[in-house]
Amino acid sequence: MSVFYTLFETSIGACGIAWNEDQIVAVKLPERTRKEVETRLRLLAATKSKEPPKWIARAMKMIAKQIDGRTQDFSRLKIADAKSPPFHRRVYEAARAIPSGKTETYGSLASKMGAPKSSRAVGQALAKNPFPIVVPCHRVLAAGNKPGGFTAFGGWETKKKLLLREGASIAPSRPLKNSKADLDALLVLRNADARLAKLIERVGAYGISKQTTRTTFEALARSIVYQQLSGKAAATIFGRVIDAVGGTLTPDAILRASDKTLRGAGLSRSKMLSIRDLAEKTIGGKIPSISRLLKMDDEKIIETLTEVRGIGRWSVEMLLMFRLGRGDILPVSDYGIRKGFMLTFGLSELPTLDALAKHGEKWRPHRTIASWYLWRSLDAAAT
Repeated sequence: MSVFYTLFETSIGACGIAWNEDQIVAVKLPERTRKEVETRLRLLAATKSKEPPKWIARAMKMIAKQIDGRTQDFSRLKIADAKSPPFHRRVYEAARAIPSGKTETYGSLASKMGAPKSSRAVGQALAKNPFPIVVPCHRVLAAGNKPGGFTAFGGWETKKKLLLREGASIAPSRPLKNSKADLDALLVLRNADARLAKLIERVGAYGISKQTTRTTFEALARSIVYQQLSGKAAATIFGRVIDAVGGTLTPDAILRASDKTLRGAGLSRSKMLSIRDLAEKTIGGKIPSISRLLKMDDEKIIETLTEVRGIGRWSVEMLLMFRLGRGDILPVSDYGIRKGFMLTFGLSELPTLDALAKHGEKWRPHRTIASWYLWRSLDAAAT
């Protein structure tokens, strides 16, 4: 029986769905790029379909709405679970009965299945769930309503986002799970700033997600694409650029690509010229490698990299924080930082750059952690 697949956009990124004649074969949540989602679907020996049937088109819309927290009824959708072990099928059936906005633990789900000693087996079955969202494995937590596992890209953060959008009540993660160095830094910040201390308590554990880009070129190209765009839109375009140049982002690949190809992937003319300039300077040896950057101080890195067209201080600050792991960066021009500061400190308007920088002096030498919490304050405000 033929298996087909297609990709579709949601508010958390590009998802994928595979189907046969009358059943859903798999649902894939976003990966780092659209290409990675497609690669995983191809492992099913699936054939790409340009025009999914109406029932799949409806399923795609339902999945996108559920991801946004708008409750959908997936009970009529058939899933191709015949090849799954019998116990796994029972787990998936039990998980499908969990209402949107509610959660179960592995243990409570096992008890409802009549197998109270099989909580670990329940967790193992859900880790292999081929149909996330349709089979809502994100609604199953570990004992004590702790996060438990989630194999989708982003792990607990993705799981938490889905649950919060559905209105589920979840136990906040606490800074007690941070490393000793993080705990020491959080103590310094709490003692230095009472308002920030309240935000830290509300958000929970600190956990900045470091990028794994192999090269300075790839990290800066990503920053260029992300400038002045929402995370979702930027991730989509970045994935399309990678796909358009053959699946691997290198200076040579960018310079070989035509303007039409890069613009067709979603780059503005200005961003296209910036990435081309970055590629030329990288090939010309003017862009330090990651290993060289690790030995340079922050301001020297900023001075060096802002020579690239379209690379300003903000772009380099993102590199310093998310790729190089520098601990004392405060990107005062970032809108999210300014908005988070306004919300956290009860202001009626965005702070000026000077006012934010001045207040941030009390957060030294841990301004990166403070910045992360200001970003997270926007998530907290939206839930």
